[in-house]
Amino acid sequence: MEVIKISPRGYCYGVVDALQIVRQAAKDPALPRPIYIIGQIVHNRHAIEELTHLGVITLDGADRASILEQATTGTVIFTAHGVSPLVKQQARERGLHCIDATCPDVTVTHDLVQRLVGQGYYILYVGKKGHPEPEGVLGEVPGHISLVETEADVDALQLTPQQEQKIAISTQTTLSQWDTRRVIDYIQRRYPLAHVHIDICKATQTRQEAVVEQAKGADLTVVVGDPRSNNTNRLVQVSEELAGVPAVRIEDLSQLKTEWLWGKHRIAVTAGASTPSQLTREVIRFIEQFQPEE
Repeated sequence: MEVIKISPRGYCYGVVDALQIVRQAAKDPALPRPIYIIGQIVHNRHAIEELTHLGVITLDGADRASILEQATTGTVIFTAHGVSPLVKQQARERGLHCIDATCPDVTVTHDLVQRLVGQGYYILYVGKKGHPEPEGVLGEVPGHISLVETEADVDALQLTPQQEQKIAISTQTTLSQWDTRRVIDYIQRRYPLAHVHIDICKATQTRQEAVVEQAKGADLTVVVGDPRSNNTNRLVQVSEELAGVPAVRIEDLSQLKTEWLWGKHRIAVTAGASTPSQLTREVIRFIEQFQPEE
């Protein structure tokens, strides 16, 4: 069967850096033990299992502050999604050794909202509710920023006249640029003087654009990635809504149903930015060798 190997796909540099930071920490005998990750270092079960085998403990919970309470001693690693200054301060006050694995692109957004608030702006942050990245960004400038995911969220805002006069827009790095554009356009119609910053990371954008351009003409797009990975789920959406190709998401080869391939001739394969490369290679090899008549 013909496979369209969409490129680029899989690990981005921020994920590679974060995983390398954890691997190096696990090998460093000088670091206080135990070593905890505050949340999932990246949204991929297989990557987390690898780190567990190295002796690193992944803690999870509703938010970073409550997760931190589970670590009473040792070393804590903050994930690629970023964390608020308050959580960092609480970790230091508890005597924990801290390692920051925040993606550089997320750090840019943290610095941006600080700078904009310093210039007198009120921030409308376009992001996904419940995702750890917005949690960290909102924690940079509490009281000067609101999270909006939909047009309805914009309508529900209760801003003061002073805030409405000087609004800036920022975005979560892993969102679909097309979804972000829709909400930003709506904000600009409500607040025509809003100052716009599109913070979608290059890795996210190029992977989405690759699906739009390269999946066209395929019978199906298979997206390999964790269900908790926002950028992975966006690739499914981009394939269906912009490339016009049906899409399925799987964590690994074990979730690929052969009936999805029946009657198909060209299958596009891509992967989220936190998906280990070997998982995608296994899927590609299987589909290439798949013979529907067998």
